[in-house]
Amino acid sequence: MNILSHTLSCARQLLAASLIALPLFAHAGGKSIVIGQAVDLSSQNGSIGRDYVAGIKTYFDSLNAAGGINGRKVEYIVRDDQGQPDLAVAATTELIERDKADFLIGGVGDDTTQAVLNSAAFKHSGQVLYAPLTGAEQGKETHVLYWRPSYMQEMKYIFGYFTKLGMKDVGVVVQNNAASQEAFNTLQNEIKAQGMRIAGTVRVAGNGDQIGRDAAKLSQSKPSFVIVVGDTIATGLFLKEFRKTNPQTFVAGTSLTNLGTLVELAGPSGVKWTVFSQVVPNPNSSASPIQAEHQSMMKKYRDEAVSSLTLEGFAAAKALVKTMQQTKRYNYEALGDIVAHNANIDLGGLNMVCSPTNNHLSTYLDIA
Repeated sequence: MNILSHTLSCARQLLAASLIALPLFAHAGGKSIVIGQAVDLSSQNGSIGRDYVAGIKTYFDSLNAAGGINGRKVEYIVRDDQGQPDLAVAATTELIERDKADFLIGGVGDDTTQAVLNSAAFKHSGQVLYAPLTGAEQGKETHVLYWRPSYMQEMKYIFGYFTKLGMKDVGVVVQNNAASQEAFNTLQNEIKAQGMRIAGTVRVAGNGDQIGRDAAKLSQSKPSFVIVVGDTIATGLFLKEFRKTNPQTFVAGTSLTNLGTLVELAGPSGVKWTVFSQVVPNPNSSASPIQAEHQSMMKKYRDEAVSSLTLEGFAAAKALVKTMQQTKRYNYEALGDIVAHNANIDLGGLNMVCSPTNNHLSTYLDIA
């Protein structure tokens, strides 16, 4: 390991440790509300989790400073699962059994989310996993409630964006895992529905030479744009090879792409001509009340830059608090109550849409 890599690794560990050691709030006048989260803070994609946690914690800090919810303050407990399913299960089990969490917020990634949902402690608890950052779609009967729109909603939005530009020939990059393959199978129907044609397909399986050959072949088919069905690593590996022969074709991905990691993998020139769907408004704008509130509270409580993930965490935390205020319940049963009724709750320019037929609270989509 070189000095730079060692320094970055140490920095990640220190930052992760500081986030795990979040201050806990007790309140003499009433029972605190314990909100637990097992989330990736230190793996290669840990910056996604760290930003998400920073936004969540910022909202809870501001809430507690204002007196909490009806005199109850939030005790927010975070465990680093390092992006590993077994660690996510162990951390979640601890949050349920030892910390007696009233709510569980989800972590980052399809595999860790699925592992938690399938774990014995989670199933026995009756809990609802709230606002995980995952692209995989669980059935409405599963005990999970998403803040963000679904992966397929993001994909449809991207297709609609390029359709309006008159682009009909799409190259598809598919990561070699079950979730991405399932998404690709569904996408093929959407591509037909949009009147598009698949110009070529690349499968990313970790072999750089093969990715290079497939990327060059896709480039020769001259797609109007390329869409990636996969995570940040798959996107970066593809871009690194594709840009060798095609520097100026749009490559699109979804909102959970880690741009910092992408630049590390593909280089600054590799990420030019890329666009990504967004599930929150521009975090650097104060155009709406929630954007302005997010900026103000991040400046007050955090010494770090805002991002789409800090705003998403802030919004998800605010939606959870609104749920408690609306239902007057202070545990996971509030989530079941809020979606049992049709409701449209304004968070300040970003709406929380509740419906018994849908387990996604937000429908906001944009592209950048």
